Amino acid sequence: MRFLKYALVFLLGFILAKLWYKKENSTVKKEEIQVVVNSIKNLSKLVVSKGIFSEVYNYSDSKKYFYNYLSFDKKAIVTVTASVEVGYDLSKLELQIDSIGKTIYINKIPKEEVNISPDIKYFDLQQSSFNSFSNSDLNKINKNSILKIEETIELTALKQKAKERLLEELSKIYQLTATYNWQVVDNTKENLLDGFTK
Repeated sequence: MRFLKYALVFLLGFILAKLWYKKENSTVKKEEIQVVVNSIKNLSKLVVSKGIFSEVYNYSDSKKYFYNYLSFDKKAIVTVTASVEVGYDLSKLELQIDSIGKTIYINKIPKEEVNISPDIKYFDLQQSSFNSFSNSDLNKINKNSILKIEETIELTALKQKAKERLLEELSKIYQLTATYNWQVVDNTKENLLDGFTK
């Protein structure tokens, strides 16, 4: 009888311990998932590299009459100083989270965004009454001067620096997931994780 009593107490204790451990294990897993998901949400910001660019743009136009013997010219020297930001909006990062398989899939990264804030100034504006600047001319000059800035941006490392900043942010995801024994799968075919996994 005493043995049966001890067996019942042991069995009851075993069942209570099993239920308590299962509940505790489930809570830890839930907290882990919340930490990973919230940390990824906190990365949803604009990652930006900035630069200042200056260009001088010369514009000239001539109207010729009487077999080119008479010419009416208009000229302008334009300086453009532009503040340029190249960045990635991480709120547009396409992620898929598999909490059961403890895997995060990076399906798509957003295209870089280029924001140009130009300050355009005109110097040495010359025109004649027979060939004067119109609003259309000035708009064309403004557009061409910004195109010059865009061409200059392509020759610099500003876009590459923005990409490096993006990879820095993605490395935080990788480091976080590694802490909790999760894995990150890159489905973008851009080899984003090469620097982290080696």
